[in-house]
Amino acid sequence: MMEKILEIIKKLSGEVSQNLIDKFLSETVSKIWKEYIMDIETVIKNKVDSLKIAIPNASVKKEYKVEVPFDVADVSGYSIDGLEDTGLTLDKNDSGFVISGTPTKSGTFPLTIKYDYDGILLGRHLERKVDLIINPDPRDLWKNLPVPEGIEYPKPDEDKDYVKVVATDGTQRKDIVAASKRGRSHAQEGKPRDDDFKLFHSEENDWYIIAVADGAGSAKYSRKGSQIACDTVIEHCKTQLSNSEQFESAITSLNQNQEDTAARKLVGDHIYNIVGTAAFKAHKAIDDEADKKGVASKLYATTLLLAIAKKFEFGWFVATFWVGDGAICLYTEDNNGENPEAVLLGIPDEGEYAGQTRFLTMPEIFKNSTALYQRLRFRIVKDFTALMLMTDGVSDPWFETDSNLNNPEKWRNFYKEIQDNKEHPVNLEDDNEKAKDELLDWLDFWSPGNHDDRTIAILY
Repeated sequence: MMEKILEIIKKLSGEVSQNLIDKFLSETVSKIWKEYIMDIETVIKNKVDSLKIAIPNASVKKEYKVEVPFDVADVSGYSIDGLEDTGLTLDKNDSGFVISGTPTKSGTFPLTIKYDYDGILLGRHLERKVDLIINPDPRDLWKNLPVPEGIEYPKPDEDKDYVKVVATDGTQRKDIVAASKRGRSHAQEGKPRDDDFKLFHSEENDWYIIAVADGAGSAKYSRKGSQIACDTVIEHCKTQLSNSEQFESAITSLNQNQEDTAARKLVGDHIYNIVGTAAFKAHKAIDDEADKKGVASKLYATTLLLAIAKKFEFGWFVATFWVGDGAICLYTEDNNGENPEAVLLGIPDEGEYAGQTRFLTMPEIFKNSTALYQRLRFRIVKDFTALMLMTDGVSDPWFETDSNLNNPEKWRNFYKEIQDNKEHPVNLEDDNEKAKDELLDWLDFWSPGNHDDRTIAILY
């Protein structure tokens, strides 16, 4: 074949040197070869570039897995650069590759797919670039600014408590755990926590007292108002219940005949004098603080949830006072966590306009005995699983509507979530003092759009 090519060249060009012929052949073959290679590369590159490679966005701290088809005829091998330090890994399979793992960094990461084909020059690759976007964890975008030093009425960003009630006859007795955490919206602006709570159990007569309060975010000194409210109601109830023989006798009589109107009224009168008066004294104590400072009491606006409870031989007695939003629930389930029953011990009340609530500082709450009686509730039950008091920083994310607050299944899921949370489970077992730390950690749950202070107390 080469001899015929040389013969043709000589006939066309006449007598030429062998060097010129060799040069011509070398350059011509090289040009043809390059064009041939380029044609192959162009065909393969077009095939790869036309692939619809869609890599969905990932999110920091969230498990991620995506399968990407990458099966192109004539591609003999490939690798991918760009996943380094993202927390993600790459695995190949017969049809393409899999990117999986839990991202540790956010940003836009250019991925370079380097691929080969049969006949490509050694050390050379064709490339296609695609972007992987890893979204940041929304929690990482929130600032956690300290509260300025020297503010009036300083308050710690968080609080927790556990009241362990030791068994005296080998029978478990219910304990109380509570926790309160400054909301992200407050931390974002370096504002203090406005919520508060206080717990008490009497070893002398076994009465439990629980108070939870949510200071209004729009009120300058509400953090002090919530503290005054909790301290005042606990102290008043402690004093009144230290000599509770007549009250307990009335409860026992009512239990014997719960249809007895006179017995029910007598118990109601005791509750009014103990629980209702405690709330009124808290209202007055806030007024006194405002007077001393020379400002309006509405600057101390706060909600108040108050409960007293005691176990009798026949069962449990629970009485409550509720003003504002949040929730008080007496929750019961069987030993298997089934057949839930939920009794809401009050009504979340709103103000004159949607989105408002009423506060302990409002005169209308105590305008007459009827208005106060309407905020009191009591129940006699054989037993219960948990008595829960919480501010709306907890109830809003989990229940969203008043209708859901009356749904026993919602309460079952909520109580289960506290104990089975994947990140911060709370061990609600007898005498577990670590529960206060666990509950505080649990309050860090993420709920888009719900970043207020969070406080919850549980008698269980």
